Amino acid sequence: MSYSWLRLLLILLPTACLAASSATHGALPQDAYVWQRHWTPEVASALAQSADLVRAWRVLAARSDGAGRLRATAADWSALAATKRPTIPVFRIDGQLAQWDEARLLADLREVLSRWRASSVAIVGVEIDHDCATARLPAYARFLTKLRAELDGTTPLSITVLPTWLGSREFDRVQSVADETVLQVHAVQDPHVGLFDAATALRWIETLGWRSSKPFRIALPAYGTRVSWGEDGRIRAVESEAPLLVGTGSAVELIASPLEVASLLRRLERARPAQLAGIVWFRLPTSGDSRAWSPATWRAVILDQPLRARIEARTAAGVQAGLSNLVLVNAGDVDAELPQRVALPGSCAIADGVNGYSLAQTGDGPTLERLQSGLLHGHHQQTIGWMRCGAGPGEMHVQP
Repeated sequence: MSYSWLRLLLILLPTACLAASSATHGALPQDAYVWQRHWTPEVASALAQSADLVRAWRVLAARSDGAGRLRATAADWSALAATKRPTIPVFRIDGQLAQWDEARLLADLREVLSRWRASSVAIVGVEIDHDCATARLPAYARFLTKLRAELDGTTPLSITVLPTWLGSREFDRVQSVADETVLQVHAVQDPHVGLFDAATALRWIETLGWRSSKPFRIALPAYGTRVSWGEDGRIRAVESEAPLLVGTGSAVELIASPLEVASLLRRLERARPAQLAGIVWFRLPTSGDSRAWSPATWRAVILDQPLRARIEARTAAGVQAGLSNLVLVNAGDVDAELPQRVALPGSCAIADGVNGYSLAQTGDGPTLERLQSGLLHGHHQQTIGWMRCGAGPGEMHVQP
């Protein structure tokens, strides 16, 4: 067996004993990515209402365009300063860039960072978010070395890390330049696999814990997304905060289950790798973000509060006599996954589904079947179909 294969085998071996050996227990420090491109009143409100949960904000300060130039975002510095929480500006460099001008990129970064430092926000570090291919890690290490030389000695440098890098010896060069790393464990696989899997994420975390000599944090998801494919099978669009106009093709809603994410968080709190410094949430939930968890659910997950939701199926009068709309109501405080199916009364002669549900016939009668995953926020409702029943609406049964 060659040295490289032996090294890779050792990296991928389960390292649960590492986490179990940690003497540190209890709640982990929590950061949050403020990744919104448009700073609406809902974003400012979310910052104020969630500041008590957060150690620091990690704010999208600029992102690269197709030419490799950094374009600054219009962050609300006064809203950030009002929370009295420190901030880490994050610079997003597209990992798909064929090439970049390092000198120009560093100049852009200096310019944006100087404006942040002149603001009323307390800056406690800089983060680079660059999801490059593993083969480009040597070039990335050189860029980070140049950036490190430009930062003053009191400004910590943080970088995001992909799980695919963990099997490369070049990763050691990259992490040696940074003061800390943030491991991405969501939206890093084929979208057909899903957005997040707790068991897979734990293996990556344990691997990084074995490899890292620096403090690291884990980026956990608090959102969902819609991925669309074109007729050629290629990804056409990824929708998050706002819907996009896309062509024909297939699409799927991907969600991060609050229960599954909470389970991993509790596991890390009970026994954490020695270098694990905290959690970074992507992205800050706001009241106007339909594809993120609700702020109440995010709070419940962080504080280990009960995640009990109450989804009921109710009827509402339709626009025509004898026609009833079928409405799902979440009477609980936290978000719940939409049920797989809702069994309709056998007396319903005709019915159909809408908003992600379709009619199906089973041996027990008609049902509305869920076509794709989704969350129903606490104290919200969603119409999923309509029906016409001969003897009144009758009873309906929600099946998770």
